Order: sequence, then structure tokens, then C-alpha cells
Amino acid sequence: MFAKLAEDLADLPELLTQTRDYATRILAGLDNRPAAVMAGSDDLPVSVVGAEPGAVGLPESGAGLRAAMEAFADRWEPGFASSAGPRYLGFVTGGSTPAALAGDWLTSTLDQNAHGSVGSSAVALEREAVAWLGSLFGLDLPGAFVTGATMSNLVGLAIGREWLGTLRGVSVTDEGLAEPVRVLSGTPHSSIGKSLSILGIGRKRLISVPTLPDREAVDVGALERELAEGPAIVVANAGTVNTVDFDDIRAIADLKARYQFWLHVDAAFGGFAAVSPTYAGLLDGWERADSVCVDLHKWLNVPYDSAVQFTRRQDLQVRVFENQSPYLGTPGAVPDPMHLTPETSRRLRALPAWFALFAYGRKGYREIVERNIACAQEMGTRLAASEDWRLLAPVRLNVVCFAPVGRGIPEVLDALSRSGEAFLTPTVYKGVPAIRAAFSNWRTTSADVDRVCRALGV
Repeated sequence: MFAKLAEDLADLPELLTQTRDYATRILAGLDNRPAAVMAGSDDLPVSVVGAEPGAVGLPESGAGLRAAMEAFADRWEPGFASSAGPRYLGFVTGGSTPAALAGDWLTSTLDQNAHGSVGSSAVALEREAVAWLGSLFGLDLPGAFVTGATMSNLVGLAIGREWLGTLRGVSVTDEGLAEPVRVLSGTPHSSIGKSLSILGIGRKRLISVPTLPDREAVDVGALERELAEGPAIVVANAGTVNTVDFDDIRAIADLKARYQFWLHVDAAFGGFAAVSPTYAGLLDGWERADSVCVDLHKWLNVPYDSAVQFTRRQDLQVRVFENQSPYLGTPGAVPDPMHLTPETSRRLRALPAWFALFAYGRKGYREIVERNIACAQEMGTRLAASEDWRLLAPVRLNVVCFAPVGRGIPEVLDALSRSGEAFLTPTVYKGVPAIRAAFSNWRTTSADVDRVCRALGV
């Protein structure tokens, strides 16, 4: 065995303790770590800025884990943002709850390839976690873990593409696309276009359906007129990026009585409204969808990367994703995950979710979701009361969409990021440059809202 590898093996208990202590120090300092680290910051060593003039080449012989940890702490860790912290409000980013973090460490420790059920109970645990998630969301559908919302949307659209093929008497999986596929949506996430590109459907096949006045929710009447043109895939949005608007999913599902279409619900983070009796009505009808996307490294607060996809047509899913090889076996009555998702080799990303769900349950996630929504509403109220800011849309769930009065967006966001107090992201809403603040971290409280607002001068 290579000498340094043998040394690390012999010292493994001590090295793991050292790693734990290092991680503990990082977590204890999250509240004071900058929410964003800007290039050129005085806090960064020269080697992590720009062209990295201080970068080193690949070690020839290696120096062992202890030296690697010291090098990382010196050269790279200072440039890592507090994205796991309570005031990282860019995108829709959760942190890692204690239980999820423990599950993630054990995922690496056990290093299971969750591709199939032979030789390990890993896949059985994944199935249990999927069932728990279905119960949390009120969805009685089979599903599987994937890497994120993009891959979850891609899987749902791939099954929808195969379903459209069956209407035309063609297996797209075997024969490829013979005719164009129409995809209809009001305010789709950018991952929908990306998925259509990957699937060979084409970005230009995404038809933008008019939305309701001053809303991001689709006009169901306009959607019906498009459906009268023939079979299609409909992407219903349960929580849009800018304003967390929800399509009327029940009204869309009712159209299936008159038109042929595959209903895919993109509920990447809006799906978590289901855990709160106050907001669950926003999702009425999503249980009738043909496929559903929910991201987990958002509001479930498990580590990147993790999401779940659900579908009622797992038979078509197997047709699309089956890995055909004698040594892998056949899908069987209960298909293994490698026959349901793009990956064959699969990290057991279900384990952090299993730990989190077991540890905190339905009541724990209801509390996180409702506290985050309350924080968003508090920030929205403060912004609306200020003459220096303009609230661009109602705070419907956990995202605040707003703009400064008399100042530019880049100027505001740059100053905020350099302060280290918070990280927010720019957007454009109804043609107006804007800022988004997205609340989804389990640590965030009203005190954090106050710090962000004070940093903004509200």
C-alpha cells in the first residue's frame, strides 16, 4: 500500500476526529461567515482570486490527509460562502439540518451504489424515503431520487415524450422522435428548456402560454385553446421563480377530460406548501398529475445534490431508462432505480433525506416552512412601507421580489454582498430589473430578517 495511504489508514480515527472538529468550527462560525465572498476581497488569499497565481500543481507523491486539510483551510476555505447559513437568500437554497448532515456523512462512510437491490438494503431504504416523501406531500405515486430539479424535470418530460409516442403508435425510446412535440407552459423554469434540449425535443418547442394579468400563473382558457390544437405536454408551475405563483392545477387537470396531454407539475420548492394546512390549497389537483418534480436540497434542507421525481406511469419510465445488460438483470415487477433514472451508478442521496424525515417528521417541516414564509412576509412588509423600495409582487410564499427606487440593482447587490450580511440575486420581473430574496433555510429567523433589512437600509 502507498505509504501515505497506509499512514492515513492507521491514523483514521484521529483524522476523522480532526475533521469533525474542523467541521464543527465551520458550522459554529456560519453566523459570522460572509454570506457571499467577492473576488478581490481582502479576506481571500491571493491564490483563490482571479487567475489563481498562487495555484499549485498536482502533487507528485502526496502529503497525506492532515496536510491536505491544512492546505484546504489555508487556500480555499476562506473563499467559501456561508451558503448553509441563515442569510444566504440567493436562488432557493436550504442548508443541512443536523440529521441530514449526519446522514450525508454516513452516506460517504458506507459508500453504497444505490443502483439496484442486489447485495445491499440501500435501495430498500430509498424506497422507504420516497414513500415518506409521498406521504409528506400527499402524493400516492411511485418515485425515485435524482440529483436536482433539472434532472427531475428531465425525467418527467422524458416519460411524457414516450407517452406522446404511444399515442402515435411509436416508441420514441426505440425509434427516436418522428414528429415534433409541443410543450405548453405559462412561466416555466429555465430547467424546462434545458431538459427539452437534452431530450432532443428542442427549446423552440416550448410554447409560452399567456398568463393572468399581473400574475405568473397560466391563463387556463388560453391553455385550453392551445390544447385544442392536439396532444401535448403541459408543464404546470407550482411556485414560480420570481413570485412563487401557482397555476390552477385542478383546473388544468380537469382539462384532461376533454384533451389529451401529459401533465407535468414542476413543484421544485412550491411542493413544500403541502406540509402547511394554511398553504396546501395552492397545490390542489397536483395528485392528478402524470409526473411531479420536487427539489430536496431546497426546503427539505438536505445537502446538495438531491431531488425526487414522481410519476404514475412507471411502466413508461422503465421503457425510457432501462439499462439493458445481462449482468444488470431485468427491471422486474418493482424496478431498481438504475432502470428509472439517467444514472446507473448512484450515490445513496436518499440517506440524508431519510435521516431528516425520521428526525423531524411532518411537524418539524411544517414549522420550518411556516417560519420561512413568515420571514418573507415580514421582509415584504418592511420594504412596502419604505419610500426607498418597491415591492413588485405580493409575497405569496417564501420569495420577496422587489426593486430599489433611484438606485441600480448591481450597485445594491454589490454593496450587500461586500458587507457579508446577506446574499441576494438579481432577476427581471415583467420587464423590470428586480431583486429576489428566497427564504428556505432551517436556521433563518426574524432576527436574520432584521439584519438583512438593516443592511439594505430599510
